[in-house]
Amino acid sequence: MSALVSDEPSNLGDAADSILVARAVDGDVRAFEVIVRRHGPLMRAYATRILGSNGDADDVVQDTFITAWERLHELQDPAATKAWLMRITSRKAIDRIRARRADQPLGEWDVAAPESESPHHRAEAASQRERLTRALGTLSESQRECWTLREIGGHSYAEIAEELDLPPSTVRGLLARARQKLMQEMEEWR
Repeated sequence: MSALVSDEPSNLGDAADSILVARAVDGDVRAFEVIVRRHGPLMRAYATRILGSNGDADDVVQDTFITAWERLHELQDPAATKAWLMRITSRKAIDRIRARRADQPLGEWDVAAPESESPHHRAEAASQRERLTRALGTLSESQRECWTLREIGGHSYAEIAEELDLPPSTVRGLLARARQKLMQEMEEWR
């Protein structure tokens, strides 16, 4: 009896990528280990070059081999294993860079708040409102009503006169006195 002649090399380390892929697709873990040892260092160097970080590169290479193991049966040309693995490595590295951008602290993405929202400005505005409230308290009731309808409500003199059942000339006089009194009270805020 003659011995069976095999096309496969006796040592897996010497086997071509196409043979290793065929065996790995059939479930031979040792054949896949040879692929990992053969192409891992190049993939790591490539990922490190893209990412600038050994830790991230190791993660990318590991993710690449996991994807390769799961999708090895999809490889159309087993002789192009190296190029296929490098494409996966490249995509995984780019995904890692995108993830870094998404993880950047919000402070680097936030636009500065407008000056009107600064703590100093908000405190000053609150102080002004408080002072205005006190100043309005010094006005007579009719002056305060006229001023509020005109300045806050945006009503015309005729509308105020109708609302308060006063002649328009009285409304003008009340508003003039109210403004003068408020200017005196608010002098420090000018």
